[in-house]
Amino acid sequence: MSERKLTGNGDQKRFTVRTTPAQTLVIGFAAIILFGAVLLTLPVSVQPDREVSFLTSLFTATSAVCVTGLVVVDTGTHWTTFGHIVILALIQVGGLGFMTMATFLYLVLGRRIGLKQRLMIQESLNQTNLAGIVRLARYVLLFTFAVEISFAVILALRWSVELGWRKGMWFGLFHSVSSFNNAGFDLFGNFKSLTDYNGDAIVTLCITTLIIIGGIGFSVIMDLVRRLKERGHLSLHTKMVLTVTGLLIFCGTVIIFLLEYDNTLQNLNPLGKVLASYFQAVTPRTAGYNTLDIGALHSATQFFIVILMFIGASPGSTGGGIKTTTFGALVISVWSMIKGKAEAEVFERRVGQDLVFKSLAIMFIASLLVVVVTLLLSITEKADFLTLLFETTSAFGTVGLSMGVTPKLTSMGRILIIITMFLGRVGPLTLAFALSRSKLKSHLRYPEEKILVG
Repeated sequence: MSERKLTGNGDQKRFTVRTTPAQTLVIGFAAIILFGAVLLTLPVSVQPDREVSFLTSLFTATSAVCVTGLVVVDTGTHWTTFGHIVILALIQVGGLGFMTMATFLYLVLGRRIGLKQRLMIQESLNQTNLAGIVRLARYVLLFTFAVEISFAVILALRWSVELGWRKGMWFGLFHSVSSFNNAGFDLFGNFKSLTDYNGDAIVTLCITTLIIIGGIGFSVIMDLVRRLKERGHLSLHTKMVLTVTGLLIFCGTVIIFLLEYDNTLQNLNPLGKVLASYFQAVTPRTAGYNTLDIGALHSATQFFIVILMFIGASPGSTGGGIKTTTFGALVISVWSMIKGKAEAEVFERRVGQDLVFKSLAIMFIASLLVVVVTLLLSITEKADFLTLLFETTSAFGTVGLSMGVTPKLTSMGRILIIITMFLGRVGPLTLAFALSRSKLKSHLRYPEEKILVG
């Protein structure tokens, strides 16, 4: 809440501008993006032989804060080391949420975290309960730094062999942070991502493990830790997330393996085929790295990846999309209806109708956004429909995979993708807040009347 005084004709008037936690988060994300764009516009951020416009810097900053990974200029060759540090900082702040990072500063400085800050942390982490929210934020920070540093060391040891110790350590840290936050930014240059490591078990398993850990949600991680300590039961949310995530990764690996066996996988050995298929099944959820040439995939594979990108990661994670639990709730509802059940049931638990309605609303709004942006891009860009649908879904799901159209976008196309990335990152948060507001109870109930559906 902020206060301002207006003075006119000798009279003093005071008015108070109140903002909800969701609105504060939206404003905060926008402010960080603009600040990052200004930093990336500075000459110290750009290589001497390269030029950068504010729109390019804004696109890159938005992609970093929204942990997307779509780029209009090559990250490895266009920006200086200072520019890379700015991008890495934006990724960390965007992935964890600026209120979580603010909590870190509060804890370091020993300052008290008030109710307003706690409410914003609750909104940032997508939690329904305010109790223990600061403790959860502290665990999130400690866990994040521990995981990122651990995998940074492993990747640094792997890449130091071919890149040298200094560059290998920097590459290990950058890609560890980028992977855990599901950002998908890389420093290898020439827009090739990790295609040189499609058969490398160490790189594949490290990057995918980071993506999965960052994408299942901090609530699930804390629930698993609690289960190990107290031997209690896992919550329905955790069971849903782990089940849907496991099925999507397994089915994705098998389908990509079968579709691409004689195409992009044909020159790899059997182990390489499995690793590349597994990697490409994980990254649409929602990291944006690729070890296979996305543009060379079969159309069926590309469309299947669109579906994976649209579903995305899990609530309270660093990823985007409509979320695994939203998808799971809709599948359960449909299956329960087919079986003739009055209510959705799973794992001997009942899913409330309000959650089903929220899932339907999220699904509808997300689908509408993707359709509208794809339609507008088909007007402004010269590319086929599947390419533009792929690009739009990647932006909404904050994935970062592309079929090669991103650097060729017109100014209007870049603006549309910037808006889509922003809505994909903060939209689910504000949408969840709007849908979870207390309901207005009415004593008036209208008569029920049937309509024909189906």
